Amino acid sequence: MPPPDETDEVTLRGQLERITYTSEKTGYTVAKLKVRGRPELVTIVGNLMSPAAGAVLRLRGRWIQHPRFGEQFQVGHYETAVPASVQGIRKYLGSGLIRGIGPTMAGRIVTHFGKAALQIIEEDPDRLTEVAGIGPKRVALIREAWDAQREIRTVMQFLLGHGVSTTYAVKIYKHYGSASLEVMRENPYRLASDIFGIGFVTADRIASQLGFADDTPMRIQAGIVYLLHQLADEGHVYYPFEALVTRSTELLGVAGAAVGSALGVLANAGQVVVEPLPAVPSDSMPVSPHAVSGPAASAELRRNSQAESRSDSAVYLAKYHLCETEIARRLRALQRTPQQTFTQAPSAALAAVGAQLPIELAPRQREALTCALESKLMVLTGGPGTGKTTIITAILELFQYLGVQAALAAPTGRAAKRMSEATGREAKTIHRLLEYSPSKGGFQRNDAKPLDGGLFIIDEASMMDTILLHHLLKAVPPEATLIFVGDANQLPSVGAGSVLADMISSGVVPVVMLTEIFRQAQRSHIVVNAHRINAGQMPITRPIAGDSDFFFIERETPASALETIATLVAERIPRRFGVDAVDDVQVLTPMHRGLVGAGHLNQVLQERLNPRGDVLVRGERHYRIGDKVMQIRNNYDKEIFNGDIGRIAHVDRETQAVVIGFDDRLLTYEFHELDEVVLAYAVSVHKSQGSEYPAVVLALMTQHYVLLQRNLLYTAITRGRRLVVVVGSKRALAMAVNNAKTAARFTRLDARLALI
Repeated sequence: MPPPDETDEVTLRGQLERITYTSEKTGYTVAKLKVRGRPELVTIVGNLMSPAAGAVLRLRGRWIQHPRFGEQFQVGHYETAVPASVQGIRKYLGSGLIRGIGPTMAGRIVTHFGKAALQIIEEDPDRLTEVAGIGPKRVALIREAWDAQREIRTVMQFLLGHGVSTTYAVKIYKHYGSASLEVMRENPYRLASDIFGIGFVTADRIASQLGFADDTPMRIQAGIVYLLHQLADEGHVYYPFEALVTRSTELLGVAGAAVGSALGVLANAGQVVVEPLPAVPSDSMPVSPHAVSGPAASAELRRNSQAESRSDSAVYLAKYHLCETEIARRLRALQRTPQQTFTQAPSAALAAVGAQLPIELAPRQREALTCALESKLMVLTGGPGTGKTTIITAILELFQYLGVQAALAAPTGRAAKRMSEATGREAKTIHRLLEYSPSKGGFQRNDAKPLDGGLFIIDEASMMDTILLHHLLKAVPPEATLIFVGDANQLPSVGAGSVLADMISSGVVPVVMLTEIFRQAQRSHIVVNAHRINAGQMPITRPIAGDSDFFFIERETPASALETIATLVAERIPRRFGVDAVDDVQVLTPMHRGLVGAGHLNQVLQERLNPRGDVLVRGERHYRIGDKVMQIRNNYDKEIFNGDIGRIAHVDRETQAVVIGFDDRLLTYEFHELDEVVLAYAVSVHKSQGSEYPAVVLALMTQHYVLLQRNLLYTAITRGRRLVVVVGSKRALAMAVNNAKTAARFTRLDARLALI
């Protein structure tokens, strides 16, 4: 056959034989089409709507000649029709399109009903019980899935007709159901706030295609709210008014006056709070008798640097303003409420518990015990090896001697598990402590139903954000003692705020900083180097053959670093240190992109560590049974949280579900929920917060220069319990050690605490 003319638009009709590749994000698909009259399969490329093998397509497009893959048909427009042949129907039903029908069941249905199978499912699905293995429950499942597919196709056709990628149709339908089209026609900007994975940019594109003007007030207001959420994701609790106007005009392409008007409307509607920013002289800050230098000093510098860049007003999303003001009020109220009555004299308790401890406490540790007794609110901070766990255990013994019920908690499941293992007592996530229940409307423990107990110790407090601290304080009884434990030199929380640093810098919260590295910890190069890095000194490195728990392997190029990391994880570390390559070794990297970013590292490590088995393709992600995966958003229905790591245990294509094991729990994810889960052979340093791993391999290249900061390097190496190996260039290592500057976060918690 002579090569087709690439400029002519032609029409094809055929049945999808198989899907080679499809991206959920863009809809771009490469597939094979069986066309009558052509002996070979035709390769088609273009944006298709959730393509399923067996579907019959009528295509318009043109032939192109790909330099590598040869002749292809580039799809410009298409329509879907149901297959007519028995073989086509069997392939269509068995493709996984309909939940409850897999290849085996599809064969039974088609064998029983023949060409009428699709008509039966559409018009009389109860007859499916005539097929062996199908009962009423499965009929209901198939009916629901078939109806959902019909409505999803309607939403997809609507989006396609307005030039929008159809990959969001399932999410939109799952959230709004039959009201999907009505929502998109009336206010497409709702998609950005209502649906995870659909941001303002996508909603704005849909709105534009639907005819919404750039200067419509609805668009400007939605854009401002979106930008404030983005800034909150960057850590800011508020943003200066003028800076917000500037960024909004850049984002939206409208005049500053229009942004100012929209902010006024949002403020009147209670969606944002605009608050004056009075100058707060640093010498007006009261000083706590237990406050010390160190993190407090660095936080004070951060606060002053923020003050220099503030405009006259701060703009808050309403929820963040409420949380910040309530945190300050409740912390001060907690301090001013009379202390609970102890069953024993505190001095006698101190003497008794001190005599029972197996070690002699250092002066600063004894100060921490005294502070815990005298102050109802306290921060205990210090680096690795300084005895924070020893003091937590001693405080628990002390309050138990005094007859006080204690509760332990941490922001993440892994941090809570570590706390429990270290103290020998039960520790919960803060969400579980507060009895979070989506079905009941959120946290069940609050000021109306406070927590039980008189002592609350919160570990990894640097990970707490503004919203979580607000909810915790609502539930703490006023007479209780509240102790925050954390390392103020680590990365701040992923969520908005710097609550631990702000409490320290306020000067009103008693702070005990542990600085002495104890003898046992001094034998660890991980601990020693963590403190050296924190002091701005280069770490002590040893060749990989040496006797140490900290190694640096110099690699100047990303390609050589990538190969070294893969070999270390798959072969050298498991062989030498007797650890499991998947469960015990965690690769960390500053960034997601690039050759040694988390994305590409995961692809390479998956092929080295879990290369065999059936592949489940979800857009650009490939999953196999046994894969190590991470949850990337809080899912309160499943009680699983951002940063939790598990292993894929089972894939069921008929029910379109994946079972993932997280520690001692098995959780089921429907296929459409898998955008909450990513491969986790390699994760970003930010995602590793609150976790410890037996072995850590850290990629550190100059290409990561944007994120090469001292607190990031410090956080990364303190994740390793038995082994840390840094792979990268000495220049990148030096850049990180010497860069003590951190991006300022706009918060006012420290100032509010000082003024109340």
